[in-house]
Amino acid sequence: MKQPRPRRPLRTAVSLLVVLCSAALLGTASTAIPPESPARPLARLFDNRGIGAGAHGGGADLDGHGRALSAEALRDAGWSPGARVTVAGTPLRLPAPAPGAPDNVRADGQRVRVTGRGDALAFLVTATGGRAHGRGTVTYADGRRSSYRVEAPDWRTGTLATSALALPRVSTTEGPRKARAALYVVTVPLRHDVAVRAVTLPRAPLGPARLHVFALGVRPSTNGWTGSWSAATAARMRVGPWQDRTLRLVVRPSVGGERVRLRFDNTFAASPVRIGRASVAVREKGASARAKPVPLRFGGRAGVTLAAGAQVRSDPLPFRVTAGKDLLVSVSLPGRVTSLPVRTAAKQPGYVAEAAGDLTGRREGSGFADDLDYWPLLTGLDVAGGPGSVVALGDSTTTGAKTRTGADERWTDALAARLRAQDTVPPYGVLNQALTANRLLKDRYPGAGENEDTSGVRLAHRLDRDLFAQSSAHTALVFLGLNDLRWGSSAAEVRDALGEVARRARARGVRVLAATLTPCGGSDRCAPAVDARRRAVNAWLRGGGGGFDAVVDFDRAVRDPERPGRLLSAYDSGDHLHPNAEALARMADAVDLDALRPR
Repeated sequence: MKQPRPRRPLRTAVSLLVVLCSAALLGTASTAIPPESPARPLARLFDNRGIGAGAHGGGADLDGHGRALSAEALRDAGWSPGARVTVAGTPLRLPAPAPGAPDNVRADGQRVRVTGRGDALAFLVTATGGRAHGRGTVTYADGRRSSYRVEAPDWRTGTLATSALALPRVSTTEGPRKARAALYVVTVPLRHDVAVRAVTLPRAPLGPARLHVFALGVRPSTNGWTGSWSAATAARMRVGPWQDRTLRLVVRPSVGGERVRLRFDNTFAASPVRIGRASVAVREKGASARAKPVPLRFGGRAGVTLAAGAQVRSDPLPFRVTAGKDLLVSVSLPGRVTSLPVRTAAKQPGYVAEAAGDLTGRREGSGFADDLDYWPLLTGLDVAGGPGSVVALGDSTTTGAKTRTGADERWTDALAARLRAQDTVPPYGVLNQALTANRLLKDRYPGAGENEDTSGVRLAHRLDRDLFAQSSAHTALVFLGLNDLRWGSSAAEVRDALGEVARRARARGVRVLAATLTPCGGSDRCAPAVDARRRAVNAWLRGGGGGFDAVVDFDRAVRDPERPGRLLSAYDSGDHLHPNAEALARMADAVDLDALRPR
């Protein structure tokens, strides 16, 4: 009997034909996407020499015109080849190429091998040919990706307000030349829950601008620590001069813990500073400690040198910190010091040893003079564990202008006390990152050099350092804009600036609140037109403008109901601008504690 012909080969042939036809139809789209190149260490991708050494620069050419960063100026700043420098909380390894070899990569879609888990990716960059920007991609260990946008100002003409390091001279083929040059550390947010595997750099933009990448790093997460006290850096200011002196600084923690670490920043500096030794103690009275101060260590060493623009955290120290109880932080500066980065208007006494030598281990306060009304170098105190922190970003009202020195009467102090006295929400740390006379729209401090104007750079230029890099900061409260209005800015300009802050905070996963602007009628530069603009900003905030997560009505808490353009007389410090201590406590009471919960 004749057997039927098998049908399987026909089905197979038809299936193969369908596959081939489909491939032909999709061939153009498939082949248009090239296979992904393997990720390589950044140093293996270097294709440009941007750091020049010697009399004629040794062939370095950062900008295409024979000019380059000066290797000698970098060394003078403490940025030696191969050194590890921490900026904005991110440890970065500086290039250490062989003599004559490239030291940076001109970004053009290269895939860089980067590992680590944290909250941000940091680029050590600068730009030539103008401001450079572009978009790239982060690839994570689980295969998923996220996009980012990065930009950097021009190395010669860009703002110094956001620079990590400003150099006083450049390298040229004709020899060193006195001229400013800048490097920048720019951060972009990362997913917190998985490690990074690779980073694709932005494609080279059209036009002359080029983005030069010298280093990449992941900012480690600060989970497990809570910011308990902090101070924003306002400027680099002339001090002393001091020769081998010990400073003793007073800080009041907002939350307690059983372990502590401290942060020191050499922001805006032109040269390194040496900390010989440092210690922490519970304050008894004045400059006296309750017990012998406990020494801090830095990478296991007693002292540390901070490069210009860099920061350092002390090693974790078993030490009981009690919320609301003053601590003494002692720092010995063994060299000659003529200028330091500072936060002014400390509203706390600060002490300088009258005699030379290391007095960080001395319990007694004798020999210390009450000479300081600012915090030099010291920028943060963290305690282990805890629920994270809330950051206050403001001006002189938030720094506590017109309050008593040593009385801790700022509204942030009152808010911290409220948090400790309740159990509705966790007792978050409260970090006061305000600067006297700070603005939203103008850099009062230029970003480099000694300057007596310690009003700082504008808020957008300090957000990464003063908010996003703070330990476990999950919520921000922005109370700024009145100084801008008093000095001529329009309500629309202030609204736009506040909206920018809100957008950037939300992009980092930070909950962001805005406070209405308090009245200033009767004070200098507060004409009726200024008050009209202030009311317009407040109405916009109350109406949901800017997309803030919540609005705190400081204006309603302290204004005179009969004359809403003025402070209530009982709340007026006397200058008709700054609320007094009683008013600041009322402002703290106006904060809805539930609104401080993290996202």
